[in-house]
Amino acid sequence: MISRIWHGYTTTDNADSYQTIVTGEVIPDIIAMKIPGFDRIELFRRDRDTEVEFITIMWFRDIASVRAFTGEDFERSHVPPRAREVLSRFDERAEHYDILLTKNAADEAG
Repeated sequence: MISRIWHGYTTTDNADSYQTIVTGEVIPDIIAMKIPGFDRIELFRRDRDTEVEFITIMWFRDIASVRAFTGEDFERSHVPPRAREVLSRFDERAEHYDILLTKNAADEAG
């Protein structure tokens, strides 16, 4: 499995708008693409003093699955115009990592 990690930042005033755009438009649009090998997407938010940081982590079967989402330049970020309007800055390139281990507390409960 591959995780695709991306960061975006916005003002405290625009944070709720950005969150609404991502949860109401961007993520549903990604799900609707029915990307072969796409497993899931997670959205994280951290409020800071002067800005709000958002992180998305997408899970894919392999790099070929990521390319099915982004095209050949698989590190290029996917930020639709409406989301760009409320972000103050964001990663132009996403980072990709091989997932070596995932473990849940329930796995150890036996």
